[in-house]
Amino acid sequence: MRAAKQAPSVGKASPAKKTPSAKKAASAKKAPAARKTAPAKKAPAAKKAASAKKAAAVKKAPAPRKQVVAPQKATAAVSASPARTVDPHPRGESRTALVRRARRIDRELAEVYPYAHPELDFENPFQLVVATVLSAQTTDLRVNQTTPGLFARYPTPEDLAAANPEAVEEILRPTGFFRAKTKSVIGLSKALVEQFGGEVPGRLEDLVKLPGVGRKTAFVVLGNAFGRPGITVDTHFQRLVRRWRWTEETDPDKIEAAVGALFAKSDWTDLSHHVIWHGRRICHARKPACGACPIAPLCPAYGEGETDPEKARKLLKYEKAGQPGQRLKPPQAYLDAGGRPAPPLGAG
Repeated sequence: MRAAKQAPSVGKASPAKKTPSAKKAASAKKAPAARKTAPAKKAPAAKKAASAKKAAAVKKAPAPRKQVVAPQKATAAVSASPARTVDPHPRGESRTALVRRARRIDRELAEVYPYAHPELDFENPFQLVVATVLSAQTTDLRVNQTTPGLFARYPTPEDLAAANPEAVEEILRPTGFFRAKTKSVIGLSKALVEQFGGEVPGRLEDLVKLPGVGRKTAFVVLGNAFGRPGITVDTHFQRLVRRWRWTEETDPDKIEAAVGALFAKSDWTDLSHHVIWHGRRICHARKPACGACPIAPLCPAYGEGETDPEKARKLLKYEKAGQPGQRLKPPQAYLDAGGRPAPPLGAG
């Protein structure tokens, strides 16, 4: 009976003898795990090498060289996914890179709109300053359709200064805000007669003293009537330079300063025309025609509008869509390029 009882105890003791071998087996099992952890130590170095290769690839990547000078040619380029050539992080670009990109955009637009010009009809500085004041809160086309009647009746500052306000209001009614505009044009005409001998001054500090004339209007007059460089920061200009990330400023004066610093002063007036023309014809406020845009490969905002080439082409305006422009009497260069003059007020 005692031997029978001792048998289980012997059976229980045998695992105890196997304990050292079990420890060896356990350590043997742990060894491969230790070997597996070795590559984990090398992971940071691998990541650094990978990041270094990516950085080198970015540095070596050449800037896109493809020149697209017209919406018709741009359609094919845009359909080939131009977003691939767009810098996904333009806010991180250097000052030098920003200047180069901005100037390249202007060069591209100069080829697309070689006939760009002020879109207000005028024959002298007086007509231009009045037309520019009237263009607030309306289109240049509407102003061009209205000013022939105004200047036929009041051809000089002396005539407009002595005009009956009610008669002027009736002429200016189609431009909107006609009472305020009547007050401005009569007021600036009186100021021209009393302070400048009936002549429009050619200095910024004098122009901004005239009723209804701010920096934007003054630069339109200086650049297009006197040939003195200036940047016209209208709503189109503000919208596009922010889309292109030339600046993040929202104040017109700060935008003028920021953009002006990217270009030579001699380029300011033509730059204004190029940007404004592009904003009116292709890069619209609500629905840009991205799929028909000749500078799509350079635009950080590509994709905000319609990217399908056929649908985008339907969004084009004025001569880009085969339609009349805004001037009743446009320059010959515009007509030679295929542009069509606008119809007079009341024409079907």
